[in-house]
Amino acid sequence: MKKVISSICALALAAGAGLTSPVQAADPIRFALIRSATGPNEIYARDTERGFRLGLEYLTGGKNEILGRPVEVIVKDDQFKPELSKAMVTEAFADDKADVAVGTSWSGGALAMAPVAEQYRKILLMEPALADSITGDHFNRYIFRASRNSTQDALASAAMLKPGDSVAFLAADYVFGKDGVAAYKTAMETMNSGASVVHEEFVPVNTTDFTAPMQRIYSKLRDAPGNRYLVLIWGAPNPIPKLAATRPDRYGIQIVSVGSSNIESIQAWRGLPVGGGTFYFWSFPDNPMNDWLVEQHNARYGQPPDLFTVGGFTAAAALVAGIEKAGTVETEALIAAMEGMSFDTPKGRITFRAEDHQGMQDQYQFRMKEKPESRWDLLDLVRVVPADEMPVPVRAPGRVQN
Repeated sequence: MKKVISSICALALAAGAGLTSPVQAADPIRFALIRSATGPNEIYARDTERGFRLGLEYLTGGKNEILGRPVEVIVKDDQFKPELSKAMVTEAFADDKADVAVGTSWSGGALAMAPVAEQYRKILLMEPALADSITGDHFNRYIFRASRNSTQDALASAAMLKPGDSVAFLAADYVFGKDGVAAYKTAMETMNSGASVVHEEFVPVNTTDFTAPMQRIYSKLRDAPGNRYLVLIWGAPNPIPKLAATRPDRYGIQIVSVGSSNIESIQAWRGLPVGGGTFYFWSFPDNPMNDWLVEQHNARYGQPPDLFTVGGFTAAAALVAGIEKAGTVETEALIAAMEGMSFDTPKGRITFRAEDHQGMQDQYQFRMKEKPESRWDLLDLVRVVPADEMPVPVRAPGRVQN
């Protein structure tokens, strides 16, 4: 009798185990999306989230599933405050049990988040923060960045300079601006531009009146030799219309936007002498993924996507490709799968460099159109700058470039 009871119990346990397996398989994959929805980067945060959700929709065929598991996106607002950036990613890993975190909308917050990823041994995909130090001095093996960094933006933009040209900088006085200026100066040397730096101006990110700094810039740049460029390293709100109001054209000065800006800001540049390098503009790439994104974004939001939208889409593409390749969301397996991984995005193929997990990709040189044919027909493509033309150094501590 005991043997019969034991057999029945064993069968019941086996049946119970069989019932729990499908439930476990259906547990959601949790992505925490941290962005700065409150503060000056509100529009960037909005567009990043739109792009991330559109990317998941496209790449999962509308099912919102990866490996047969539903995807849950947990959205958080760090309010453009570094202490909240750190708190939000900590909450995501500790309380929400997020498998991967994505964010944030600015470099200061991203640097505050980086140590938390190492503490919890979870992947943090940086988007859209640009500072070189994220995959440089502050790098740890849990950090990945599918988007470009400041050096890639600078190399694409510096390719337009010629020997004898003169350059002045206007930059936000925090890590993004400082890294951006340093990256641009290095890019000028790397690209053998032959141009000279005549002035650097760092002002607080909350500056609204640019009269005084622009006067200092003009005093140095207006009589400088060659073509004269004012290189702007800035986030939001983009000050180009205010700079243009001080009439740089009086002195033959062209404003150079490094990395460009969101599409609504670019509209304010109409008729202004603006050029530079950019990560993305909706009309530049020619591939089915970008065609779908442009069509759907126009249909849903009444305008084409911008570079923050495609940045969010690119982050989703990186995670879907990595998880499918690894066959799991387990961190070590994901790191092994994503190091050196290439994946498709609306702007083309991107590869995670194994040494520092930086996304290597083509960039674009642009200039403002003189006669736009529509409200959103804003930029002319000068040329695609291939990834292999941009020697981006490895700056991560202890990592050596292959």
